[in-house]
Amino acid sequence: MERRKFLQHAGIAGILTAGVAPAVQAQTPAVKWRLTSSFPKSLDTIYGGAEVMANRVRAATGGKFDIQVFAGGEIAPPFQALDVTQNGTVECCHTCSYYYVGKDKTFGFGTSVPFGMNFRQFNAWVYYGGGQQLLDEFYSNYNIVSLLGGNTGIQMGGWFRKEFKSLKDVKGVKMRIAGLGGTVFSALGMVTQQIPGADIYPSLEKGTIDGAEWVGPYDDEKLGFYKVAKNYYFPGWWEPGPGIHFFINKDAWAKLPKDYQNAFQSAAFEANVTMMAEYDHKNPAALQRLVKNGVKLKSYPKDIMDAAYKAAKALYADESGKNPAFKKIADSYFKYQKEQNQWFGVAEASLDRFLQAQK
Repeated sequence: MERRKFLQHAGIAGILTAGVAPAVQAQTPAVKWRLTSSFPKSLDTIYGGAEVMANRVRAATGGKFDIQVFAGGEIAPPFQALDVTQNGTVECCHTCSYYYVGKDKTFGFGTSVPFGMNFRQFNAWVYYGGGQQLLDEFYSNYNIVSLLGGNTGIQMGGWFRKEFKSLKDVKGVKMRIAGLGGTVFSALGMVTQQIPGADIYPSLEKGTIDGAEWVGPYDDEKLGFYKVAKNYYFPGWWEPGPGIHFFINKDAWAKLPKDYQNAFQSAAFEANVTMMAEYDHKNPAALQRLVKNGVKLKSYPKDIMDAAYKAAKALYADESGKNPAFKKIADSYFKYQKEQNQWFGVAEASLDRFLQAQK
């Protein structure tokens, strides 16, 4: 796809306004695709990333490349979006890579891993640090091409009826959590499971689970978790900058005219950037509303954070020792993160701490 070359030469302004010239439009065929999302329409920001992309592609091609977006469950269950894209039932999907760590833990890197990189660091790794090439090499085993298509930024750490005063309090707690964060919490004694977003509230309300994480204040408020669990924990150490992906069937991608591929790449880039901006806009006000509704903000105790960090590092070492694909990406990812953190700690973190301490 020569994605890096495309990004470097197009520039952000070009990417966000990329179109297809009328002469080119006249020569290209009409193409209709279906996209299945892993998200419900009610979660307008994360689901909306696919609509941002589809609308931009439609506009850039004069309506000749039409991608119809379907919510999770309309074509396939939310956690089978990858499968129906891989086998060609649909041409593409909008999903989280870490939903599929049950197939291979390497899928975690496409979204986020515990104590991993934030949104900006992750973007830098994917777009310029070799991450795109490494992920596509892995995803090619599943007959898909990948493009980043959104990010939520660091997430909150979940809703619980009970408080956590120390590490021993997590044992036996039943929690909805996705990705490798569930593997880490399981190592600490939690009972974890993965549940689609639309099914979390009833599970929490009925007591099937004791706690749940989703995204952050805006989405969590829409899903109503504060009505059945008042303790809202932070930080979501398992999702410091989770990316959402467009997965595209490799054969369908190869058949697309080059101009349509470029339009899709441009639109995916726009969805990636604007989703993060939208969450940053919506989350502060939503958090204030939640606190006014009696929500109690709680930070994870230090012994839980320390134990989770230790368990995450043990997980990475163990998986790297038996999974060459995981090790190949992990070596690049964590080396890049270390370099990024050295820079972020010098200027940004110090200024952030200063400003946050001001009244």
